[in-house]
Amino acid sequence: MHFEILVEDESGKRALEILVPKIIGENHTCTVHPYKGIGHIPKNLSNSRDPRNKMLLNNLPKLIRGYGKTFNTYPTDYPAVLIVVCDLDDKCLKKYREELLAILESCDPRPITGFCIAIEEGEAWFLGDIDAIKSAYPNAKTSILDGYHNDSICGTWEKLADAIYAGGSASLSKKGWQAVGKEKSNWAEKISPNMDITNNSSPSFNYFRDKLRGVLD
Repeated sequence: MHFEILVEDESGKRALEILVPKIIGENHTCTVHPYKGIGHIPKNLSNSRDPRNKMLLNNLPKLIRGYGKTFNTYPTDYPAVLIVVCDLDDKCLKKYREELLAILESCDPRPITGFCIAIEEGEAWFLGDIDAIKSAYPNAKTSILDGYHNDSICGTWEKLADAIYAGGSASLSKKGWQAVGKEKSNWAEKISPNMDITNNSSPSFNYFRDKLRGVLD
């Protein structure tokens, strides 16, 4: 099977390019596509969006319709599935999932699609594996890591920065969002290779892992 995976930023791409092969195994393939942020679900799901807008949700209706047409051309012995990975941030999970499913329902043809939501942010998946963080950053502050509650709404990337970045999130934030994005990509590249996909304390990571494996069954 082939997986087409959409993520909202470059750091998500770098993490999933490492993690997904561990989950699906060597007999399956994946391509991860990053966007320039999460954006907003358009009010009119049938309208084409501004091609200059590179945010994930703004383009999602068009993307799903396109994948529906493309997947129909795949051979039956090697089908494809679309996986959309996005952060919850401060949204209501139930409402957010309903909105994403409404986009899928509006599409024809409709590809096999799974929505996986990181709660609160992608860094929650790293924080679900403290050993992986400590392997990548031996000087990580244990007191901060141990005080984190998995998948809590607490400013997740800031929590990770406070544990592993010199000066913490306050110092990193002062450098601007471009610097934050670059550092997040560094975390993804350094932590992901150490992660044990079978032993993660983040419920949203486990949902993502099991969603991919469930499609393969």
